[in-house]
Amino acid sequence: MTALSSTLTWAQLRDLKCAELESAADGWGKASNRADAGRDRIEKQLLVGLRESQRGAAADAAVGRLRRMSRNLQYVYTECGLIRTALNSLAHEMRVQQGVLRRALEEAESLRFTVHADGSVSYPSGPGGLFDGDPLPGGTARVTGMPGLLPPSGLGAPDTHAARARDISDRVTGAVRAAARIDWRFTRILRRLRAEEGLKVPDRTWTDAAGDAAAVREAARGYLKSRIPRDAAPAAVREWWAHLTDEQREEYLAVYPDQIGNLDGIPSLIRDTANRDNLQLLIGKLEGRDDEVSRVRLAGLREIDRQLAEGGQPPMYLLGIGDEGNGRAIVSYGNPDTARNVAAYVPGLNTSLDEDFARGDLKRARDTAKAAMKYDHSSASMVWLGYDAPQFPDGLSSLAVGGDDRAVRGGNAFSQFMGGLAATNEHEDPHMTAIGHSYGSRTVGAATQQDGGIPGVDDIVLVGSPGVGVNRAEDLGVGKDHVFVGAAENDVVTKVPSVRQVAAGFFGLPGGPATAHMFGDATDPGGDDLWFGKDPASEAFGARRFPVAPGPRLIGPDGFSIDAHSNYFDAEPQRDAMSADAIALIAAGRADKVKMEEAR
Repeated sequence: MTALSSTLTWAQLRDLKCAELESAADGWGKASNRADAGRDRIEKQLLVGLRESQRGAAADAAVGRLRRMSRNLQYVYTECGLIRTALNSLAHEMRVQQGVLRRALEEAESLRFTVHADGSVSYPSGPGGLFDGDPLPGGTARVTGMPGLLPPSGLGAPDTHAARARDISDRVTGAVRAAARIDWRFTRILRRLRAEEGLKVPDRTWTDAAGDAAAVREAARGYLKSRIPRDAAPAAVREWWAHLTDEQREEYLAVYPDQIGNLDGIPSLIRDTANRDNLQLLIGKLEGRDDEVSRVRLAGLREIDRQLAEGGQPPMYLLGIGDEGNGRAIVSYGNPDTARNVAAYVPGLNTSLDEDFARGDLKRARDTAKAAMKYDHSSASMVWLGYDAPQFPDGLSSLAVGGDDRAVRGGNAFSQFMGGLAATNEHEDPHMTAIGHSYGSRTVGAATQQDGGIPGVDDIVLVGSPGVGVNRAEDLGVGKDHVFVGAAENDVVTKVPSVRQVAAGFFGLPGGPATAHMFGDATDPGGDDLWFGKDPASEAFGARRFPVAPGPRLIGPDGFSIDAHSNYFDAEPQRDAMSADAIALIAAGRADKVKMEEAR
C-alpha cells in the first residue's frame, strides 16, 4: 500500500491553479446576476406597467407568463449563485491544503531532502544517535498509517533527519489526502446542480433547489458562514455589510438568504431580497411532506408568496421568514428604512405561521399602514412574528402554559429587531412605535426590560392585554404619557384573573376565580390585577386609554364568541374603527390628536 490512497498527487495539488476555479466562479456569478437583473425588471417595471395600463383576459394571460418567467429567472439566479459559491469554496479549501503542502516542501528543500511522488521523503545521514552519538545513516521515511494520528514515540533523537523526514512526509500526505476528500465532496455537490429541461420550474424543482442550497451551505461553512456576525449588535452588522464587496454580498445572498434575510442590521431592501429567495426554498423544502405541521406551514408560506407576487400598495417588504419553532415571519407595508414613522405589531396568543396569520395578521399591519399614511405619507407598519406565542388548544390557560419564558425570549428578539430598524433607518430621529396585542403585549413589556429598553421606540400601544409584566406605565421606559392602551369591554383576555386570584378562588372564595376577579379580594384590593401584573387599562397602571368599541359579548345571541379580542385593528365601521384610527394616529406620530377616555 502506498502512502497516497488517491489518484491525486502532491505535484498536482501544488500546481493546481485556484485562480482558474475562481474565474469560473465569476462567470457563473455573472450569469446569476443577469438572471437577477431580468427578474428585477419584470417585477418592478413590466408587471407594474402592465397592471397599470392593461385590463382584460389578454392582460391577465400576459401577467401569468411574466410571473412564470420571473420565477424561472429566480431559479436560475439561485442555482448559478450556488455553483459560484461551490467553486469559490473549493478554491478556498484547496488553497489551505496548498499552503500546508508548500510549507512542507519548502522545509524539505532547505534540509536537502527529496520528496517522492508517493509522498515518501529521502534524507541524508545526519546528527548522532541518542545513545552513542555516531552519525545516523540516511534513508527514506514513509507514512504507513493515517498521517497525523500517531504521535512520535520519543525514542529517537528529537532532531534527527529521520524524524523530520517523517514529519514532512506526514504533512505532504495529509495535505494530499485532505485535498482528495475536498475534491470528491465538491464533485458530488456540483453534479447535483442540474436543472430539468423545459421552460417551467415546477414546485419539485424548488424542492431540489432547497437540497442543493443545503449542501452548498454546509460546504461553504468555513468560506462564508463563519464570517457572518450573527452575535454582533445591529450597528456592527450594518457596518459589516457596508464594507463587503459587491461580489461578497452577491454570494451571501445566493447561498445564505436565510442568514442575511433574518440578520438585524441588514438594510430592509436587502432583507426583502434575501427572504423572497429563502421563501421559495422553504416552500420547496416543505413541498410533498404529509405531516400536519408541514401542511399548515406550507399554506401560510404560499399565501405570503401569493401576496408578494400580487403586489399592491403599500408595497410589501419581507423582513424575516423561517421555519423554526412555530414559524417566523416579519412583513412590512412601506419601507421601514425610508419611512419617518415606523410601527411594529407583535401578535399574541395562538399565533403561528399559518394561513390565518398570512391573511389576518398581515391585514392588520397593512390596514395600520394605510391609515397611518393618511396622516403622514412617510409611514410604515409591520407584523413581527419572531417568537413562539402560546398556542391552543389550551385556550386561555395557554397564558399559564406560556408563562413568562416565551415573552422574555421573544422580548429579547424583538428588542434586537427594533435595534436593527433603528440602525438602518435613514432619518436622524425616526418616530417608532411598538404595538403589542394579547400575549404580544407581554412580549413588548419584556422587551422594555432589556438593557436600554427597546432601541429607538418612542411610543408603546397595548391592546387586548393580559398584563405586561410591570405594574406602572412609567416602568416601560418611554414615559407614561407615551404608553397607550385599548381594552374592549367584552374582551375576556383583558380580564384574566391574576395568579393569586385564581388561587383564592379555587381555595375557598365562593364562585371561583371569576368571582374573585370581579369583586376583588384580599389579594387584590383594587380589583385591577391581571395574570401578568396590573391591568394596563387601570388607573393604577397610569397609561393613556383610548376609546374602543365594546365588541361582541362572550355569550350572545349567536353563541360563544371571543371576537372582542380581535377587533382592535379593524377599520370597518361595524367592527372597531375608533381603535384602528387611534392606533394609526399614534403610529403616524399624531398621538396628540387621539381622544382619550377614563381608565378602568
